[in-house]
Amino acid sequence: MKEFAQGARKTEGMSKKSQFGFGLIGAGNIGKLHAQVIGELENAHLAAVCALPFEAAEAFAKEHGGCACRSVEDLVSRPDVDVVMIGTPSGLHPAQAIAAARAGKHVLVEKPLAISLEGADAAISAAEEAGVKLGVISQRRFDHVCQAMKQAALAGEFGKLVFVNGSVLYYREPSYYSASDWRGTWKMDGGGALMNQGIHTVDLVRWLGGPVRSVAGFSRTISHSIEVEDAASAVVEFENGALGSIKATTSAYPGLHIRVEIMGDRGAAVLQDSDFVLWKTADSDAPPDLSGPKTGSGSSDPMAFSAAGHLAQFGDFLDAIAEDRPPLVDGAEGRSTLELVLAVYESSRRGEVVTLPL
Repeated sequence: MKEFAQGARKTEGMSKKSQFGFGLIGAGNIGKLHAQVIGELENAHLAAVCALPFEAAEAFAKEHGGCACRSVEDLVSRPDVDVVMIGTPSGLHPAQAIAAARAGKHVLVEKPLAISLEGADAAISAAEEAGVKLGVISQRRFDHVCQAMKQAALAGEFGKLVFVNGSVLYYREPSYYSASDWRGTWKMDGGGALMNQGIHTVDLVRWLGGPVRSVAGFSRTISHSIEVEDAASAVVEFENGALGSIKATTSAYPGLHIRVEIMGDRGAAVLQDSDFVLWKTADSDAPPDLSGPKTGSGSSDPMAFSAAGHLAQFGDFLDAIAEDRPPLVDGAEGRSTLELVLAVYESSRRGEVVTLPL
């Protein structure tokens, strides 16, 4: 855990051994965030962008810099691109990650790494074979509040873990899905509220609680006309004997909070969005020093969030390249979180408890 905290803090004074050229695949809202983050990094610059239609890439490059590319192949073949950042519909992630790795580029992928374990394994294998770094965006791990929970859990401050719970209670208007031809589809989204909106909280639950032994889950489509679920709920059993729960929805009007709870026989902490609403242990009623990044925006808009977590994770990824070490959230970590989401879906389909690994 000490290594994690140190890596996250390096964002403020990162290695300046080289200038890393980024190539962005995807020029939507998340691509704009990626460009913003790259612009704030002292040792990186935006070299190229690829998007469909090509006019979108041209407009993006005119606003944010870099060269507009007509295809993924053109982008990954550019000598000025060192790192490829993928921010496209989820179903496209593995093929694009493989293309980048085979071209000798380091790869960062927005969540999820893939929508199937086969896709995740193919991307991981391609990166390993090419000798490049592969990272999966899990920016909530870089929140100082989440790091505090993890450090306390590892130090035994909560005692023996009893529960680790996570909930994402969002609301999305029908237009959120109807305005896109990929959202809400199995082929491109890979799932709904759990795979798309809830996966960062799923990642925190697994990261805080440890490896998961079994899952009993339900997924339902309740209020949207989409293929995938807009509500999911699951009970998980961790290998250490603790239990936990996961809830995710896009049907909770008017849109509520993200909440993560960790409870043991000597203490508990409850995180709501990016602030603690409870921290109490047998030894202290006050959380540790909370200097560091926050990914929550502090806004009442449930669609808003800050770039701080991405900035910290991008910084760690570039440090991992410079120091030739694994990034703190690598392909294997992204795969494990994906597996937990898929286990909830599998349990719901079969109507029975599912044991991991799948």
